[in-house]
This record gives sequence, C-alpha cells and structure tokens, in this order.
Amino acid sequence: MSGATRTDGDRRCRAAVLGSPIGHSLSPVLHRAAYGELGLHNWSYDRFEIDEAALPEFIGKLGPEWAGLSLTMPLKRAVIPLLDEISDTAASVEAVNTVVCAEDGRRVGDNTDIPGIVAALRERGIEQVESAAVLGAGATASSALAALARVCTGEVVAYVRSAARAAEMRQWGERLDIEVRTADWSDAEQALRAPLVIATTPAGATDALAPSVPERPATLFDVLYDPWPTELAARWSAYGGAVVSGLDLLVHQAVLQVEQMTGLAPGPVDTMRTAGEKSLAARQDGR
Repeated sequence: MSGATRTDGDRRCRAAVLGSPIGHSLSPVLHRAAYGELGLHNWSYDRFEIDEAALPEFIGKLGPEWAGLSLTMPLKRAVIPLLDEISDTAASVEAVNTVVCAEDGRRVGDNTDIPGIVAALRERGIEQVESAAVLGAGATASSALAALARVCTGEVVAYVRSAARAAEMRQWGERLDIEVRTADWSDAEQALRAPLVIATTPAGATDALAPSVPERPATLFDVLYDPWPTELAARWSAYGGAVVSGLDLLVHQAVLQVEQMTGLAPGPVDTMRTAGEKSLAARQDGR
C-alpha cells in the first residue's frame, strides 16, 4: 500500500487517532516524535473520542488537509463500510486500524497490527517457529493468528474461555490457512511451554499464570504495555525468557502508519520507542 506523499513545501497536514476510550492512547506521542525526527514541522497528530455512532460524520467531514487516521476499538470494523478500499491484509481479519487519506480524496484502509507483530518478532530474531500458543480470542487474537500464518510452520493452540470463542478461533484459522486447535482456559498453563506464546488478554487476565512459567521459557509476546511489566512478563524475564512487549507492537505498527501517511520511509523506530518509553515512565511516576 503506497503512502500519501504530502511532504512538499509548507503545507499543513493533520492526522489523529480515534476510539473510545482514547485518553490512554500513546499514538500521539509516537507519531509526533516521528514528525519531529522527519522534519515534518507543519504536521499535527491529535486524539478524538469517537464511538461507532459518531464515526460516519467524522469521516465525512475530513478535508484535504487530512493525511490519515489511526483507529482503536471499537472502530476497526465499523470503519470498513465508510472507506473506498481496504488492503488484503485488513480484509483477512476484517479489521482496519489505519486509514490513509489519498490526495485524490479516496479513503483507503489497512491493518498495520499484523505486519507490526511480525516486525516486532523479527526485531528479536524470531523469523520462524514450529508451533505457538495464543492466550485469548478477541480482535487482537485474530491479528495474532494472521501474523502467525507468516511465521509459524505448525500448529497454533488457542486457549479460550468459551465454546463460542473456540469456534470463532477455529474459523479464523481456516480463513487464514493456519492450523488452529483450541483448548480451555483452565489448561492455559500448558501454553507456557510453547516456543512462542502470544498473550492477547486484558490487564490482569494472565497474572494467575505467572507461577507456572517454566524454568527455561522460550518467547513471550505480551500485547499489553500499560501497566508494564505484567506479572507474567516479569516472571518470564526473570527466568531468562525473551519478552516482546505491547510497546514493541505499538511502535512497529505506528512506524508503518507514519510511512503510509507521509510517504517517507523508513520510519524512525528508535525515536518513537524512546518517546513511548518516556511517556509510560511518566505515567507510572504519576500514579
């Protein structure tokens, strides 16, 4: 998906993250840091509290100064009917987290979460795994499966809390052409022995699993970043296992958003990560 080349002259460009709730979002910190590094001093990036009901009006009022949008829940699927086109990646999981406002007026949707997961794993040297486990079955879990379809050569076991969620995960596996077996959440401690564990659950959901971390854990990808570290990630790291954080994912998906919206590549990964780390540290100091 090509970026919108909007870096000529002194033209002002706008971008923003939308969602509800949205006050916690680190996206403004990351994108603004990127703009500073790239010399885009006339670019702005804001946040707007927008729910599904308000989204059509917001999209409809976007003017030519808009370069793009980042979307969080609950808008990733609600936005699709409002767009002119979505990428194959977004279509594979029926979720859009990025909208590029092309200069011809078209609105194009993409999903940078999936390649962001892959990029975060590759940054830690993980190109391929023989099997994996996924904790949880929400929207992030489907993106995790799509990413695993690119890096996992064997079976993925998804640990879920209901038969309905289990059926959903198996359906996603069929759609994404990856072998998915489901297991009950009561057996989730077995997941911790997999070569790669991706935790997609809300804060606190995996705390009870921390005492079950094996003595020689492999790799944990915990999609949370606040609070950090989670109890599971802290125990995993203490036992010498590799840990990929939600901030790693947030940075890599945001890098791709910046590239698409500005037309400039590569995005400044280190600058964005440092800005995110500083912002999270300030939040924790304020608690």
